[in-house]
Amino acid sequence: MWWWIAQPIALARPPIDASTRLDCVSYAPFRGLQNPLDPSLRVSAQQITEDLAQLARITNCVRTYSVDNGLDQVPALAAKAGLKVIHGVWLGSDRLKNRQQIDTTVALAKEYPGVISSIVVGNEVLLRGEMTATDLASYIRSVKSQVTGIPVTYADVWEFWLKHREIYEVVDFITIHILPYWEDFPIRARHAAAHVDSIRKRIAVAFPAKEILIGETGWPSAGRMREGALPSRTNQARVVSEVLALARAEKYRVNLIEAYDQPWKRQLEGTVGGYWGLFDSERRALKYPPGQSINNFPGWKSQMGAGLAYCTFVFLVALLTQRRKPWPPRWTAWAAVGLSATAGGILLGVAADKLLVESLGWGGWLRWGALFGAAIFTPVFASIALIAGRSLPTLVELIGPVHLRDRAPLSVILGLCLAVTAVIGLETALGFVFDPRYRDFPFAALTMAALPLSLLMLLNRRPKGPRPIAEAVFGGALVLSAAYIFINEGLANWQSIWTCAVYAIFGAMMWQVRAAQTQE
Repeated sequence: MWWWIAQPIALARPPIDASTRLDCVSYAPFRGLQNPLDPSLRVSAQQITEDLAQLARITNCVRTYSVDNGLDQVPALAAKAGLKVIHGVWLGSDRLKNRQQIDTTVALAKEYPGVISSIVVGNEVLLRGEMTATDLASYIRSVKSQVTGIPVTYADVWEFWLKHREIYEVVDFITIHILPYWEDFPIRARHAAAHVDSIRKRIAVAFPAKEILIGETGWPSAGRMREGALPSRTNQARVVSEVLALARAEKYRVNLIEAYDQPWKRQLEGTVGGYWGLFDSERRALKYPPGQSINNFPGWKSQMGAGLAYCTFVFLVALLTQRRKPWPPRWTAWAAVGLSATAGGILLGVAADKLLVESLGWGGWLRWGALFGAAIFTPVFASIALIAGRSLPTLVELIGPVHLRDRAPLSVILGLCLAVTAVIGLETALGFVFDPRYRDFPFAALTMAALPLSLLMLLNRRPKGPRPIAEAVFGGALVLSAAYIFINEGLANWQSIWTCAVYAIFGAMMWQVRAAQTQE
């Protein structure tokens, strides 16, 4: 399985190579915990110098979005690195800040006219609804009147140029954003380049008299799936490679988003927002070095080895448990152990990778760490219970004082695994129902934990007794949520289908649980 999912892709040419330089790339200098939303942050000139020296090896130009947080240093440092700058003016609803942005930009344009190749007055401010088109046009005219010889434009998603044609009249050229992943109807990676080209041609027909710059296009390397649009390393490499190839063939300019991964964006856009870069954030390492194969799991051999070791360990635990018993267990118990161990061995590396990529802040690490812990422990201890014919305690029994005194350690551990899986499973399911846009699908760790628990509840269930209220609530809510999510996310999203299947199966197994009958 690991050999299959780690297969490298074959591209006509790599995304980045020594023979071709990028037209331009969006640049933000923030690393690690640095966050531009912190007004006190000012990135050092040394940090920016290091970045620009690295980027100068692959491109001739960088695009910025603001003058805050030390970005006003970029034109001077770009001049030393031999780079041009598409300089950004960040506009919003605060008129005082808008004026500060414009004044600083005008001063920089006058000081570095040979470095600043163009000025972008406002970035998606109409999309965010923070300004009217009339006010935006006024700001653009103000900047144009104060700089000479430097083209001025505005940047927004392509639909907003068609909605606000009056902006076309005041700009020197058009800057459109085409992000196939974020379209209202998401585009699959294999169709992304053709989509970008078709939208560019559509805008060219609508606005034939001015040059069109694709100001943002690219693909994320990690995050949640949207319909058929899957963020991954191979898909990012494919989209970048194919978009650049089309741009060279059709002779139009493209600015890629973005140079470096930006972890701070995850606070606003979820995991997917932090992984659009050509370079990673911490090591500043190129994701796709020329001459190296491109696959979704660069460390797949170690992940495969860990999975094989884990699978073997689960089988050994089950085998040792069987030898302690005077009678052989049912073949169904061994089948359940085999299924749980094999699924755990395959998914261990994926679950670990998702834990590292998707955990954000203490809350994120606590939640995903708890689920990953349940995923690790459940197959091991469930194999003991399956072979020994033990049943799971109910959630109420788990927290009851009688249980704590009299239950065996195996029951306590499995009960805790059940509680963690049920709580986090329902929390994520309800999240997909009420606020799904930026949430990640926990299919790997959830499967590792829920599958053996479901098999244990099915094979070693109590034949009689009342249905526990906690299991009934969790089970019913999971099944209903799964049905809604399946309809809402669509048939093209295999991450959603997989996760919904786990929710539904786990919920159904919880619904059929029966509590132990009490003696009167």
